[in-house]
Amino acid sequence: MKPDPTLSVSVEPDTRRWLERVVIGLNLCPFAKAVHTKGQIHYAVTVATEAEALLAVLADELESLAESDPEQRSTTLLVAPFVFPDFLDFNDFLELADRLLAEMKLDGFLQIASFHPQYQFAGTSPDDISNATNRAPYPTLHLLREASIDAAVAAFPEAESIYLKNIATLESLGSAGYEALEVGPTLPPSRGGKGDSV
Repeated sequence: MKPDPTLSVSVEPDTRRWLERVVIGLNLCPFAKAVHTKGQIHYAVTVATEAEALLAVLADELESLAESDPEQRSTTLLVAPFVFPDFLDFNDFLELADRLLAEMKLDGFLQIASFHPQYQFAGTSPDDISNATNRAPYPTLHLLREASIDAAVAAFPEAESIYLKNIATLESLGSAGYEALEVGPTLPPSRGGKGDSV
């Protein structure tokens, strides 16, 4: 069964809440607050249920970001609630996403980062709080401009220390503290697998 597009109305608010309470609220990304405040983050929600459809939407969003004025649209969050509930499948998809970026000759200009409700770094257990640095309510592709990254690093010369600081912040907060932020999905999680409809 195909997902009901009307169900996705909660996806953008859920993603904004996560951004405001976790990414900005815990200062996990010191560069996020400015673009959020200026309204320069574009939210795109897709009802794609398989890799091919998500790739097509990704291509459109990459092209749109590349052609847009950075002062109007600095970055894009492409949220895909109905595909890849399994993190390993999502992780495999990232290879296709990076290949698409290269095929569009946008590598070196744009970059793709990723977030997932079950994100897990290599060498960690699923319940390790450090994984929360890359967990979002739904599978999400973050499309960034390389120039914006370069400018942010120049403004924050110790950018490589952010990751360690974030882990310390989350460990101090603890699992209970993180859950108290209430940044989970409103939409029931997708039941589909790779290539499956929901």
